[in-house]
Amino acid sequence: MSVNQMATFLSLLALVAVAISLATGISLATATGRSRLATLGGAPLRLAAAVATTSVAGSLYFSEVAGFRPCELCWYQRIAMYPLALILLVAVARPGSDVARFALPLSIGGAAVSIYHYQLQLFPDQGSSCEPGASCAFRWVHKFGFISIPLMALAGFTAVTALVVAHARQTTANLQETTQ
Repeated sequence: MSVNQMATFLSLLALVAVAISLATGISLATATGRSRLATLGGAPLRLAAAVATTSVAGSLYFSEVAGFRPCELCWYQRIAMYPLALILLVAVARPGSDVARFALPLSIGGAAVSIYHYQLQLFPDQGSSCEPGASCAFRWVHKFGFISIPLMALAGFTAVTALVVAHARQTTANLQETTQ
């Protein structure tokens, strides 16, 4: 598979992550959706772990296989995503922990960096503190006219955030049922 094909595939996965975020958010906002989420068991947490792990694999592909040099903001996003994937995988393997306490700060912080990075690519004339050899405003990937690597990361972070919140709400609801 060529780098261009892989970039297209990962861009499509980012769109899937956006759809997951929207569907989960809508489900959390409606009573019918919350009852549907309750029937999923551990699926939101497993899906969050899959999204985070795929995001890690994608970032490693871009830097190690495609040879794209990560900029400073890419490193900050990796600093959030890599431990997030590990935390979620451990939470799937060892259920019962309060994973939201550990995962949400990383996913929300990573999303904030991704938003800043993406807007820096949209408006590159504002300048940044990134080094010239790995400019934060440079787009290694530009698919469908709007998807770049920071937007892919943002899609991953938002999907993980929505799924972890769904898992936390589901866990809280289950605890309330067992104590009654």
